[in-house]
Amino acid sequence: MKWSLSLLLSASLCMHAASVRIIQTNSAGDDVSLIDPATNKVVGTIKGIEVNHGAAAAPDGSKFYISNESRSTLEIVDAKTLKIIKSVPLTAHPNNISISKDGKRVYVAIVRAPGYVDVIDTASQERVKTIPIKGGVHNTYVTPDGQWVVAGSIPGKTITVINQKTEEIAWVMEMDLGIRPMAFTTNADGSTKWILVQLSDFNGFAVVDFATHKELQRITLPELPAGKAKYMFGGNESHGMAVTPDQKTLVVNSRLNSSVYLYSLPDLKLQASIEVGKSPDWVTLTPDGKMAYVACAAADSVSVVDIAAKREVAKIHVGQVPKRNSTAILP
Repeated sequence: MKWSLSLLLSASLCMHAASVRIIQTNSAGDDVSLIDPATNKVVGTIKGIEVNHGAAAAPDGSKFYISNESRSTLEIVDAKTLKIIKSVPLTAHPNNISISKDGKRVYVAIVRAPGYVDVIDTASQERVKTIPIKGGVHNTYVTPDGQWVVAGSIPGKTITVINQKTEEIAWVMEMDLGIRPMAFTTNADGSTKWILVQLSDFNGFAVVDFATHKELQRITLPELPAGKAKYMFGGNESHGMAVTPDQKTLVVNSRLNSSVYLYSLPDLKLQASIEVGKSPDWVTLTPDGKMAYVACAAADSVSVVDIAAKREVAKIHVGQVPKRNSTAILP
């Protein structure tokens, strides 16, 4: 049987889409939803993790890692069975997490004062190091080039940059407001160019030059349309952002406006405002950067935004108060 080129392409695209999962934590429940972006359906549920917060996936798709606020543990989940295979005790109460590009380390934000980044070795499945940070840590990130781990503190008002290889602090930048979610742009060689930083009590974001550790500018999100009331549920006015893989678009959540804003890069010009569910809290992108999955905490749903079309194309019901999410590529 001969296949036409269009059929082969269609089959290839379907296989690629089916290998992706959106891991959606549900902060007021004890379950984590897995969304298939090929169908925009919940296709799996990880159960038994109460007050789940951050999520990350092994690069080979074999395991998921979920921070557990109720037990102060990192839960290691088998990606096939969706069962917890190990609970790793943490220094204290965790928030968000990130994973190294080689999958050998998970970096857990410890939000309880005085603040730490716990380092989990994924081979031994044990905590192997604790890095002290000024102030409780809200989020950790690994930069796109994999060279740096970046920790943000709300009470400490600091961005702490850690050398991923040595796991030693390289530099610290103090700001005037608490550090909320971050995103990163890159130079032509793949190195980090900017840190885009959302700040406490600020409806917008700051642009920080990675090389000089200096703030370049601060962007305020647009005012709400006439007649539309501000809406707040949960934390900061603007919470959650992502940069597309082609480095051309920044996606920014606005809790106040229940909307997502698209900015062009590197000129940071506003391109679109897209209304989504109530209280957008976090956003993750498909690997091709075409779709944004926006966790809407007050709607118990995830809004799917087509970035090129600049519109919401689906709403997916998930668990209670969905917040952090991430993208996983399965085998």
